[in-house]
Amino acid sequence: MTTIKNRDLAVFALGGLDEIGKNMYVVEYKKEIIIIDSGIKFPGDELFGIDYVIPNYTYLIENKERIKGLFITHGHEDHIGGIPFLLKEINIPIYAGKLALELIKEKLKEHGLFGKVKLYEIEENKVVPFKEVAIDFFKTTHSTPDSYGIVVKTPIGNIVHTGDFKFDLTPIGNMANLSKIADIGKEGVHCLLSDSTNSEIPGFSMSEMEISKSIHELFNQLTGRIIFATFASNMYRFKQAIDVAVINKRKIVVLGRSLVRAVRIGQELGYIKIPDDTLINPSEMRNYPDDKILIICTGSQGEQFAALSRMADKRHPQVSIGKDDTVIFSSSPIPGNAISINRIIDKLSRSGARVIHHKLRKIHTSGHGAQEELKLMLTLLKPTFFVPIHGEYRMLKKHVDLANECGVPYDHSFILDNGQILEMNQDHAKVTGSVPANPVYVDGQGIGDIGTIVLRDRKTLSGSGILLTLITIDKTTKTIVSGPEVITRGFVFMRESGELLNNISNLVDKTVTSSLQAGDMKWSSLKNSISDVIGPYIYKETKRKPMILPIIMEVRS
Repeated sequence: MTTIKNRDLAVFALGGLDEIGKNMYVVEYKKEIIIIDSGIKFPGDELFGIDYVIPNYTYLIENKERIKGLFITHGHEDHIGGIPFLLKEINIPIYAGKLALELIKEKLKEHGLFGKVKLYEIEENKVVPFKEVAIDFFKTTHSTPDSYGIVVKTPIGNIVHTGDFKFDLTPIGNMANLSKIADIGKEGVHCLLSDSTNSEIPGFSMSEMEISKSIHELFNQLTGRIIFATFASNMYRFKQAIDVAVINKRKIVVLGRSLVRAVRIGQELGYIKIPDDTLINPSEMRNYPDDKILIICTGSQGEQFAALSRMADKRHPQVSIGKDDTVIFSSSPIPGNAISINRIIDKLSRSGARVIHHKLRKIHTSGHGAQEELKLMLTLLKPTFFVPIHGEYRMLKKHVDLANECGVPYDHSFILDNGQILEMNQDHAKVTGSVPANPVYVDGQGIGDIGTIVLRDRKTLSGSGILLTLITIDKTTKTIVSGPEVITRGFVFMRESGELLNNISNLVDKTVTSSLQAGDMKWSSLKNSISDVIGPYIYKETKRKPMILPIIMEVRS
C-alpha cells in the first residue's frame, strides 16, 4: 500500500493486543491525543511476586501537553485499573459513564488523588468537542452497566472503538443502541477497533435472560444456604442473584471487599434494589434458618485470599461449609485458573456441599459477543480499515477472517502489536513505526523497578532454592579465619544432606585458599571462583541449579 507521507491521523495500543488485559488505546490527530481506557493486567504464574502489569506510559508523558482526555468505555479493571498509576505521571481529565466514574472515584481516594483530577460524566447524546476532533458515544451491552463505544470524529474520518460488547436482545440492563450504531456506519467509519475476545466462538452468545431463568429455577429448588460466587465486576450477575433472593425472602450477606464496594455503588446509583431488612451482616446469619440465607462472595476463579477459598480451607471467620450448603460458581474459568478452581471444588465437595458450575447448569454467559455478533457490528459500521483489539493473537487473526467475510479486504485489516503505529490518510493506512509499549510491573510500592533479571532470580529461587556460602578472611595474613559455612533454603534438607554440604564446604575452602595463595584479593573474583567451582559439582550430584550466593567477610589482624 502507499506510504503515508504526512502523519495526520494515527492509532496505536499501549496494551490490549496479543493479550487479555491492560487495555489502552491512543488516537492521534495532528496535535491532539485521545486516550481510550487505562487498564491493568493481573500477573500469570510466571511473574513471581508481581501485583499488576500496566502499560508503558513513556510516550504519553513525553507528549502530555497534547493529550485532551482519557475516555473510558466501562468500569472493569482491565479498562480502569491503571488510572491511578497514569495520573501519578500526568494529570489529565477523565470522561466516563456514571458507574465507571464512581468506581474511578474510589480508586482515586485510595491513592490520595481524589479532588486533584477533573472528572466528567459522559452520555450518549452529548458530544465532547475539541479544536481538531470531537468525541461521540454509543451505548453497548456488556456484563456491567454504562458501557459505551467511542467515536473519535476527525476531518479524515471517524475512528470507532467498540469497547467490550455483545448484542443481547433480552439483556438485564440496557440494550445496545443499534439505531445509533447503524447511523454511525452510514456516516462512515474510517477505522474500526473492535473487541475480539470471543472471535473463536461460533454463533451468538447466550442471553442474560437465560441465566436469569436458570437462577430462578435453582433458587426455587434448593434448600439450605446458597453461596453464590461471581466476579465483583459482573454487576448484572450478582444483581440477578439479589433479585431472586428478594423474591424468595432470603437474607443476603455480601463477602469480599471489592464485592461489598460494588454492591454499595450499585445501590447508590439505583442499579441494585435491596429492601432495608434484607441485606444483613455476616454475624447476623445465626439468627435465620439456613434456607433463608444467600451468601454472595468473591473467589469464583480460585483466588487464594478470596472469601470462597477461605471457606473451602476452613479459614473463614464467619462461614463454615456444611452438608446442606450449595455453592454456585457463576463464572467460567479464565485460562490458567482451572487447576485452582478444581481444587476448591474438591475441597467444598469434601465438606459436604453441593457444587454447581457452568458445565452443569446455565449459570454464566460471557459479556463479549461471539462470531455472529462481531459480524453484526462489522456489517452495521462498514469500516474502511479494521484493527482487531482486546484479544490474544489467534483471536485477533480470527476476527480479521470474520471482517473479510463482512467485506473488509485482508489488506485493509491490521493485526498490530502493542506500540505499533498505524498511520492513515483519506485513502491509505500503513504501519510506520512504534512507541515504547513493554509491560511495566507493579510490585508493592515499586512501579517499573522489577525487570527480567529480578524475575529470573525469583524463578530460580522458586524452582531450585538458594545456597549461601559464608567465609571470613583475614586480609592481612591472607588466611581463612572461619568457615566456610554452607546454608541452604529450598534446595536440600540440611539434616539429611550432611555429606553433600561438607563436600561443598571443602570445595569452597580449597578454592579460596588457592586463590589467596595466588595473591587474588579481589572479593568479586573470589565469589566468581566459588560459584564456578561449586555450581557444576552441585548439578552433577543433584541435577539442580540453586542460586549460589557467596558471602565474604573481612577482618584485619
